[in-house]
Amino acid sequence: MSYDVLSFGDNIGGFPDTLSVCNNVCESFNGGFYGAAIDGFYRDDSLQQQLRYPLGQLNNHGSGFKQLHTEKRVEEFDDVTVFGSGVDERLSTEDVMRVAGQLFIQSSHQGMDGLYVLDCDFNLSFSGLSDEERRDVKLALLLLAAAEKVGYRQYEPASRLLKQCEFMSSKTGNQVQRVVYYFSEALREKIERETGRVSSKPVFNFDESMMRPNPTMLAVHGELPFPQIIQFAGIQAIVENVAKAKRVHIIDLSIKSGVQWTVLMQALASRHESPIELLKVTAVATDGKWLIEGTGKRLLSFARSLGLPFAFKIVMVSDMLDLKEDLFELDAKETVAVYAVTIFRSMLAMPNRLENIMRVIRRINPCLMVVSEVEANHNSPIFVNRFIEALFFCSAYFDCLATCMKWNHENRDIIESMYFGEGIRNTVATEGDERKSRNVKFDVWRAFFIRYGMEEAELSMSSLYQAYLVLKSFACGSFCTLDMNGKCLLVGWKGTPMHSVSVWKFL
Repeated sequence: MSYDVLSFGDNIGGFPDTLSVCNNVCESFNGGFYGAAIDGFYRDDSLQQQLRYPLGQLNNHGSGFKQLHTEKRVEEFDDVTVFGSGVDERLSTEDVMRVAGQLFIQSSHQGMDGLYVLDCDFNLSFSGLSDEERRDVKLALLLLAAAEKVGYRQYEPASRLLKQCEFMSSKTGNQVQRVVYYFSEALREKIERETGRVSSKPVFNFDESMMRPNPTMLAVHGELPFPQIIQFAGIQAIVENVAKAKRVHIIDLSIKSGVQWTVLMQALASRHESPIELLKVTAVATDGKWLIEGTGKRLLSFARSLGLPFAFKIVMVSDMLDLKEDLFELDAKETVAVYAVTIFRSMLAMPNRLENIMRVIRRINPCLMVVSEVEANHNSPIFVNRFIEALFFCSAYFDCLATCMKWNHENRDIIESMYFGEGIRNTVATEGDERKSRNVKFDVWRAFFIRYGMEEAELSMSSLYQAYLVLKSFACGSFCTLDMNGKCLLVGWKGTPMHSVSVWKFL
């Protein structure tokens, strides 16, 4: 079977210049884009064992020392593997955390206290690391030692370690210093919460901010590869599945700025064999109605500029438990597709709402559901496990931001502080219902969707080629990785999976 491929103009091989097309659409649209998861402490008699478990898994992050995206000289020192720095080479932020983690494990095996380990060189003077990298590794060791003390509820020594972290880190320093700065802040807040010195703090409304057209989200869309890779691969799958449909109904469970639908509009408007009679987009939400209405107006204006018949609907419910299929204006003649980008993770703490959404979708029976989620495990009930997972994920992401947005300091700082900083704080410092920032990996989502009678569909070669085109169009694209987990596309940074894109159909 042959498929139409997203095309917005003449280019080599009939494929568009993906980056310039999408950026032009975003600029004319004047919108941003989506970005790029029993709580409490564990028993005292198993603290050390549960601390060593995540640290013992440090080599599992990314592709391991010997499988990084770029080739580096490898040296061995006392069972600690590091990369030779070489000319113009340095450890990535995640590499630094990995070296520090292995040193931390080594110190634990030798019976050293987390405070004492910092007074030891552990061969950090070897030629494989530069002076700056050695300082970064020691700073990461300080952070790990502080996290251990917090895990043991030893708040006084933890506070002393955090003072050193705060002195050596900076939100405007190098990537390691920035990561440690935000994780130190989160650990400090956790101590204050646990000792009763601070109550809950207001949670930054990430979803609302993503619905507002703003320069920072536009910068994310234009300078980071992940959003456009997710968008083009997912929209291509929809284009293929509605190729013969004259009436197309998109149900978007997390519409945000809505810029993704300008891409679909262009694809449908250029369809000649089976002209589109109507494209309907229905946005589902529990709040921010006026923001969604603004999104609808911008989409309507864009559709008019293409001469595309278009309708925009909003299904607003006070609680996702109230969502029902009869709230949607469904037509037997239309082909329905569901688009779910980073929405299911927001309901991990509310499984009854998540299950209700799936029941409603099953009754609607769309031709496909496109799902994209963050590929991370930030949902562990064990604090240390959650801390380590978040530390490695954010280290990779901060490295990506530093590489892709190195000339855009203002927006990079905003993204790190308002989006990642708040996410780190919520993941590390809070427990129970307050902890909104949760993620699970794709294997968990796969098992969940299968429970509801869904099967994973193949992403076509056209969808994968769209992802490849986007990757190649970015200067930093050589550091991105595209891998498959079964039929699911994993989009990564230097071998560390960051996002997943998958397509699902009901049996």
